[in-house]
Amino acid sequence: MEEVAIGIDIGGTNTVFGLIDRNGKNLGEGSVSTGSYSDIEMFLLALYEQINVLISNAEEEMQIKGVGIVAPMGNYKKGTIEHAVNLPWRGIIPLAKSFEKICRKPVLVTNDANAAAIGEMVFGGAKGMKDFIMITLGTGLGGGVVTNGDLVYGHDGFAGEIGHIKVDPQGRICNCGKRGCLETYASATGIKRTVFELLADSNKKSELRYISYNELDAKKIHEEAKKGDQIALDAFDYTGKILGKVLADCVAFSNPEAIFLLGGLANAGKYIFDPTKHYMEKNLLTVYKNKVKIQPSKLDGANAAVLGSSALVWKELPGSI
Repeated sequence: MEEVAIGIDIGGTNTVFGLIDRNGKNLGEGSVSTGSYSDIEMFLLALYEQINVLISNAEEEMQIKGVGIVAPMGNYKKGTIEHAVNLPWRGIIPLAKSFEKICRKPVLVTNDANAAAIGEMVFGGAKGMKDFIMITLGTGLGGGVVTNGDLVYGHDGFAGEIGHIKVDPQGRICNCGKRGCLETYASATGIKRTVFELLADSNKKSELRYISYNELDAKKIHEEAKKGDQIALDAFDYTGKILGKVLADCVAFSNPEAIFLLGGLANAGKYIFDPTKHYMEKNLLTVYKNKVKIQPSKLDGANAAVLGSSALVWKELPGSI
């Protein structure tokens, strides 16, 4: 009988789930529409029904070890979603307790960056590492800090919110309501904002001038950077400068072996990695210089959240690994 973990990634539009074995192999996946359910209980029942369909259609009989769920503002310590602004349900949702009643299996909850960190440790490039940092560079910026082989959750379960480190008190407005958060600069959304600021302050020729704000994304900026577009190159340098400075601070308090970057902006490869590494080294104390690797995640980006949520089961439940 195949032992598997159920990995679930709850997003604002869709929820994706998969059946993941202890080697990280995806044995089947599916999805449900998050936005179609204003009632959390109805959503969880529909989700469980679709998971059961997937299990019943599997070629092998399966034993479910447990369920890992990634959700915005997911709190591992409490098993809750707390005040997530991009989900249909408001307030504090007792997610783990509610889903355990339905599926009769242990349920663990965390956020996407923490899950990515655990996924990297169990299935990816951090195998064997005890101290590292995971940075997710998507629409926002998330962080997961691993020290001595354990993820740092903090007193209340919300440690690692690196994206909301303030880099400029008078800076850009963030979705959290504050100004100058790191994620308003170092994220797929942040670099887009940077491009438009650079275009406004420069007469340099750039193909990016002909793309509207809503159509521009990190992928297109990367494509223009590869062609030598100076505005695109300047945007990556500026983004790396800000991110590198913050990572130097992170190194000072956690002394990691490596820092992993994952997400849409990380797909730009050397254009984001090179300036980030340069400015991090420039701002490091001498005792840390040339000791910390910055490298891409080895998780499959398309399945990183599902892998990460299942890795939560394999790492945290007794007798898993």
